[in-house]
Amino acid sequence: MTQKGKEREEASLLVSDRFTALKGVQDILPPDIYIWQRIESLSRDVFSVYGFQEIRPPIIEYTGLFSRSIGETTDIVEKEMYTFSDRAGRSITLRPEGTASVVRAYIEHHLYNLPAPQKFFYSGPMFRYERPQKGRFRQFHQIGVEAFGVAAPEMDAEVISMLRILLERLGLKGLNFEINSLGCDRCRPLYRRSLIDFFSGKMEHFCPDCKRRFEVNPLRLLDCKVERCIEMRRGSPEIIDFLCDDCKRHFDELLSLLNMMDIPFKINPEMVRGLDYYTRTTFEVTTQELGSQKAVAAGGRYDRLVEEFGGPMTPGIGFAIGMERIVLLLKEKGESGHPVPDLFIATLGKEAIKRGLMIGERLRKKGLWVEVNLDAPSLKSQLRKADRLSSRIVFIIGEEELASGRLKWKDMKKGSQGEIAFTDLDNFPFLSGD
Repeated sequence: MTQKGKEREEASLLVSDRFTALKGVQDILPPDIYIWQRIESLSRDVFSVYGFQEIRPPIIEYTGLFSRSIGETTDIVEKEMYTFSDRAGRSITLRPEGTASVVRAYIEHHLYNLPAPQKFFYSGPMFRYERPQKGRFRQFHQIGVEAFGVAAPEMDAEVISMLRILLERLGLKGLNFEINSLGCDRCRPLYRRSLIDFFSGKMEHFCPDCKRRFEVNPLRLLDCKVERCIEMRRGSPEIIDFLCDDCKRHFDELLSLLNMMDIPFKINPEMVRGLDYYTRTTFEVTTQELGSQKAVAAGGRYDRLVEEFGGPMTPGIGFAIGMERIVLLLKEKGESGHPVPDLFIATLGKEAIKRGLMIGERLRKKGLWVEVNLDAPSLKSQLRKADRLSSRIVFIIGEEELASGRLKWKDMKKGSQGEIAFTDLDNFPFLSGD
């Protein structure tokens, strides 16, 4: 479809009586939402025992915040950001990632005056204009962490260990931890020079984007996903061969710590990450179960970013988890996370509905999920509904039960049934916790 055809199609949706979600975004519905909630809850639990506190930066920021931190020559800035002008003519961008916003908040609120390390986590939607595919959306969600104030490799190891513990507690296995170092301002220029020497005679074979980036930041060539560019960079120099003594010592100490903590890893010298602010440690957690979208979490160290944004010299490290991809992995291993009602109250007649409402409210105050029939269909249809909801216990209240003061109950899992007086409900085994 041509560009004009796409525009006409989108315009027709605006005047149609039937609206659909934009391409590349999705509604998160039950039962999937329960998997999302479990990931979010477990993340909070794990992060809290490491001393990370929640921070909630805004979804929109000035465009310069991202173009300066992420890098003008990255795919994100060049092709993927949702950028627009507000009513005052200022350039505004929907955040494509979370680190820049947290760094901005760290500086703006003078959080560097507090004892180091300052550790934060965040969650929420990010926005990038990419071609949608399995595990990749234009509105996607991340859970991320950022730690400021400690440059030692022990901080890197602690953050990576925290990520591993979270993924293990989610029940994810067979994930690969890939590690690299991108060096610092002292050793990276030497590496940049070696890349220029290696690629200078081959640029005619690269894609237009790589040709343009070669003049500004040759490291970006290592991040290109075009097949012929991948082939042409085989045998290119590796950054770990150019590390200065300090960066080499930092990297070796980190690898030693990961071995000591029994965290399996693989050194990936081609991993440069898609953002320009990284220094020294970078890492990804990958899987082979999601096709080309293999990274489920990634991060690294950014020791210059706070200073570049006008704050004091402050080392930092963090990572972000792709929620959609984690959800996909959990669903593929059979997790649903779908909660079910503790009790379904079948009611026959107006008075029975009233009594059912009273019982339901009393039990809800105890924290039980109670579904009360309110529209009085047949008992058969109500039992069928209770079965579809997977409710374990069903109470049955009709004219006969109201007259006798005793309701009927049925355990849908065990098949057992009986009667109990309305006045004895607090002693009903299932409801009393027995």
